[in-house]
Amino acid sequence: MGAAVSLPDLSHPTKPETVFDRDVEWDALVAFSCDTRAGAGLGFVSGRLRQGKTYLLKALTAAVGGFYFGAQPATEGESLRRLRDELTLHTGTSPPNHWRSWEDAVDALLALGDGRPVLIVVDEFSDLVRQSPALPSIIHRAYHRLRESGRDNRTRLLLSGSALPVMHRLFCTASPLHELADLELTIRPLDFRQAARFWGIADPRLALLVHAVVGGTLAYRRYAGDHAPGGTDDFDAWVCTTVLNPRTPLFLEAHHLLQEETDHWDRALCHSVLAAIASGCSTQGEISECLGTPLTEASRCLALLQANALLHSGPDAFRPNLVRLHIAEPLLAFEHAAIWPHRSALEQQEAIEVWRRARPVFDAAVARPHFAQVCREWVMNFADPAVFGARPETASHGSLPNPARHADLDAEVVVRGEADHCSEALLSVGVARWDEVMDLHHLEHLRHLLALLAARGEDVTRTRPACYSAVGFTPGLRSAEADGDVLLIGLDQLYRGQQSPTTQGRR
Repeated sequence: MGAAVSLPDLSHPTKPETVFDRDVEWDALVAFSCDTRAGAGLGFVSGRLRQGKTYLLKALTAAVGGFYFGAQPATEGESLRRLRDELTLHTGTSPPNHWRSWEDAVDALLALGDGRPVLIVVDEFSDLVRQSPALPSIIHRAYHRLRESGRDNRTRLLLSGSALPVMHRLFCTASPLHELADLELTIRPLDFRQAARFWGIADPRLALLVHAVVGGTLAYRRYAGDHAPGGTDDFDAWVCTTVLNPRTPLFLEAHHLLQEETDHWDRALCHSVLAAIASGCSTQGEISECLGTPLTEASRCLALLQANALLHSGPDAFRPNLVRLHIAEPLLAFEHAAIWPHRSALEQQEAIEVWRRARPVFDAAVARPHFAQVCREWVMNFADPAVFGARPETASHGSLPNPARHADLDAEVVVRGEADHCSEALLSVGVARWDEVMDLHHLEHLRHLLALLAARGEDVTRTRPACYSAVGFTPGLRSAEADGDVLLIGLDQLYRGQQSPTTQGRR
């Protein structure tokens, strides 16, 4: 007899090699899907388009032998017919009765889990709810009927969707479905380190340049023809042959993304708002003034973009009443800062000529603020808490009025956290420079900021000055680091490990 064939352990399936990273998400989904406890389970998975959510859920369904249904924008009747046909194909038998409504369909789906755990995935659930607004209530009632009946049902139903405002509304704490939830998972873009590995880029400067254009969206590598630049010298040519090439999907992706995420809203205003933010406007008032639109109109547009995770907002680190906004999707920032003014030229001129004019704007208005944002993400996600003397709670941009000048003093990386039970401890004040070798005058800038903060009553006795640079530091600043006067963080630390403090405090 031949050797016995070992079957995979479906109770704890291994993540397929074709699924990049997503280890935490996979483990959470497997734990939910393979939970053997009695009672039907309900989980929610949300995430913007193009993040690999559907690919992940299909791989999970195949690994555990579950049932996957991908909804589409369609009428209620068509969706019910498609679901019935696909369920018949999955089970090999037709449902016993013709489905007259979603009540019949939901009951048939849940019946798959009678007696054993069975995963059921309904992807793009928000498309179904648009045509059948009562569907969440129907599911809620079906779960309560199951519990009251005492049936041994172990269905594991995952409802997934890309329309974030709809998903958040359906499953917020005020929703009846929220009380049934066993899992709530958000599939986010890859972080800057994951993105570098995904693109196969070892050079941290090149990795950051590419991330400043396409961010951590998995689909964009395929949109770029699975082609990454070979080095920093190849970056300009890569931009021209991918994002600025009308024959690639990336060329109009920023427009398609905004169209899909904002649905039928005023897209012209959304583009203008993003262009204003990309040009340096960071508050509602600045944006409204830049566009010449009423503040209420600009605010509604900003709220829509934030609800779709295209914008992030947060209070200024030194002036909490001042809320600052930044574009969350790098491709949208790239489009509206560097390419937006040259769109018509791209239809008439070679991309390399257009990019030659746009490149300085990219460096100043895209790469520079993107580097600062990556530094803040490093603080929150990768830095050893010992670097700042405590675990960071926030890392944000801060600005103070400068009494000696008519301009604000800025610090791109202000770290606050808990220290000695003080939740607002100022752990570090830092400046980030994408294209400057940093010197002692940057340290003097930080010391001046700290003096102003102390004069305003802020406790800065343990606040650590920090310089973040993408091109390096002078020997004088390195000497100050050795003396424990400043923290220096470069691209290698950002991409390749935790930063170890040279001292436990400032002198």
